Amino acid sequence: MAMLAPSVLSANFAHLEQDCRDALEGGAKLLHYDVMDGHFVPNISFGIPVLKSIHKAMPDAFFDVHLMITDPIDYVHAFADAGASLINFHVESNSDAQKTLDAIKAEGCKTGMTIKPATPAEEVFPYLDQLDLVLVMSVEPGFGGQKFMADMLDKVRALAAERERRGLNFLIEIDGGINEHTGAQATAAGVDILVAGSTAFAVPDVKAACQTLSNL
Repeated sequence: MAMLAPSVLSANFAHLEQDCRDALEGGAKLLHYDVMDGHFVPNISFGIPVLKSIHKAMPDAFFDVHLMITDPIDYVHAFADAGASLINFHVESNSDAQKTLDAIKAEGCKTGMTIKPATPAEEVFPYLDQLDLVLVMSVEPGFGGQKFMADMLDKVRALAAERERRGLNFLIEIDGGINEHTGAQATAAGVDILVAGSTAFAVPDVKAACQTLSNL
């Protein structure tokens, strides 16, 4: 059974704390926090002040912070200080991957690395022994509501095979187009964490939706 990480970007911002609490009460194990800079991806979301506010209201929640930004190394300290539990950045970003990982570890946060749909899974293989999590994007990053790209599951299988071959313990996360059907497919392929946006938050009953997704 995979863990659920509802994407805060799809929550109702007028009731953000309550939505997040309902998601956790519904079985979600962590909250996925998408940061977009309008440059690395063609959209702008939220940043440090919002994370700081949610963390203050919910200090025991685990915040999986996904930096879809051009120079993530420049913001590691600020997001760690705001309450990030795990900082996840793109291997395709401009920041040196090793230096960024070192910066994240120096802040005491868990480490994550993300690959876009066009990036082979092998791009992150050199770093797997330093990672707590690898995120496979199953849509093009930037906007919610896109159709799940089923061929991305081949990357999940490749990562799972490499993890087993090397005896590593990183978790595999997937993000994009996740619902009951695609979530079940992803879990069967070896995914440990499902990121769900609209299917978790853009519904009348957040808690019930998260209960359903958590039981896949």
